[in-house]
Amino acid sequence: MQATVDWINGWVWSPALVYLCLLIGLYFSIRTRFMQVRHFGEMLRAMRRGESSEAGVSSFQALTIALSGRVGTGNIAGVATAIGFGGPGAIFWMWMVAFLGAATAYIESALGQIYKIEHHGQYRGGPAYYIEKGLGWRVYAIVFAVATMIACGLLLPGIQTNSIAASMENAFGVAPAVTGTIIVILLGLIIFGGVRRIAQVTQIVVPFMALGYILAAAVVVLLNIEKVPEVISLILSSAFGLDAGFGAMIGLAIQWGVKRGVYSNEAGQGTGPHAAAAAEVPHPAAQGLVQAFSVYIDTLFVCSATAFMILITGTYNVTGPDGGQVFTGLANIAAGTGFTQAAMEQVLPGFGAVFVAIALFFFAFTTVLAYYYIAETNLAYLTRNLRSEVLIFVLRVGLIGSALYGCVRTSDLAWGLGDIGVGVMAWLNLVAIIVLQKPALLALKDYEAQQARGRAIPEFDPRPLGIENAELWVARADKRKRAG
Repeated sequence: MQATVDWINGWVWSPALVYLCLLIGLYFSIRTRFMQVRHFGEMLRAMRRGESSEAGVSSFQALTIALSGRVGTGNIAGVATAIGFGGPGAIFWMWMVAFLGAATAYIESALGQIYKIEHHGQYRGGPAYYIEKGLGWRVYAIVFAVATMIACGLLLPGIQTNSIAASMENAFGVAPAVTGTIIVILLGLIIFGGVRRIAQVTQIVVPFMALGYILAAAVVVLLNIEKVPEVISLILSSAFGLDAGFGAMIGLAIQWGVKRGVYSNEAGQGTGPHAAAAAEVPHPAAQGLVQAFSVYIDTLFVCSATAFMILITGTYNVTGPDGGQVFTGLANIAAGTGFTQAAMEQVLPGFGAVFVAIALFFFAFTTVLAYYYIAETNLAYLTRNLRSEVLIFVLRVGLIGSALYGCVRTSDLAWGLGDIGVGVMAWLNLVAIIVLQKPALLALKDYEAQQARGRAIPEFDPRPLGIENAELWVARADKRKRAG
């Protein structure tokens, strides 16, 4: 099975997708006049605005739901595998895809807001919704929804739980089956409570775990502060093939940096718009800006924390293009969570491996919650005119089963299946947002124009902008006019 999965990944993650992610990020950065730089302050302000409602969660809750999907195994094991197979230079390309991807994240998340609907008293939205309503491609939308349900409901949860099980076994000697049983019980208690319970959990856990991990990584870096310039130089020289040891790996550095960067920050993948659409905000561009900021938090902060820990302590191995070892810092340790645990353990003996295991548990567990929410949203799209309680139950059981299976299968198979899911979603979504970019760009222009006129909190009416099929926003604008 592993050979088949690797063959499929060879097609899905061909160089075409790697460079498409970079080029689309650059294109949207130019079209938005690098909004990820110009509106950095507004991202922070928008994040603090907005209260939850009966139909939607707050802007901050939507951010934490999105971050729970972004901040996960990719930030610990994903960074390690990028270094292990792409060399230190892969980190630069992770930064690059994050910086450019912030603009992509704005586009897809703003579209998710513009074309969201209210379904059974809750806001629902995402690529399937904006593909159908914005482009009229009903069949294409169904294909995306089905692909996303399979990816988020069956393929991706296994990566997260596999890493949890591996780290728990390494740190505490807990058998994977035992870890799997605990995960199943906790997942059941939360996901059977619906989206509001997911939002309540993530808004508490995500900020706490991310801040705690970054602070611990900062301790490691500060204790080795004299090595930081050397590490930065190594990353930059390796990224462009200038380092003597990693000079032949520039292609792998780009490939693995972008591949793991997209997996981690999810910009362009199509997952972020689902959480963005759930937010109760006065203007779609506001939540687009918040979701763009979440890419920064994921990659530039959390992923960088992991990368600097590993590279500063030298606790990594690098496999060259021919399969031979280019660098060996940890004998007989496969690329993954073990690199990060060894880095932390070297600086904080007796505590480091345990801390990483606990951090990874929270990172990965909340990511599985986000995957469930995304899968449920696409099921809601496919069954919006039907009673779907039985299908939702089946989805919940299927995801829990996938999470349990992920604990006991090999890490190579877990990552391979997950990469297929991420890659297929990215292909489908990137095509859609390239064709359907205009409404998101118009929304940003309208947001900026209202701010220029002195309106502190812009409001949205799609009709003057020529945006059609945004019925929820039309009804909201009409309600404001009647009120005043």
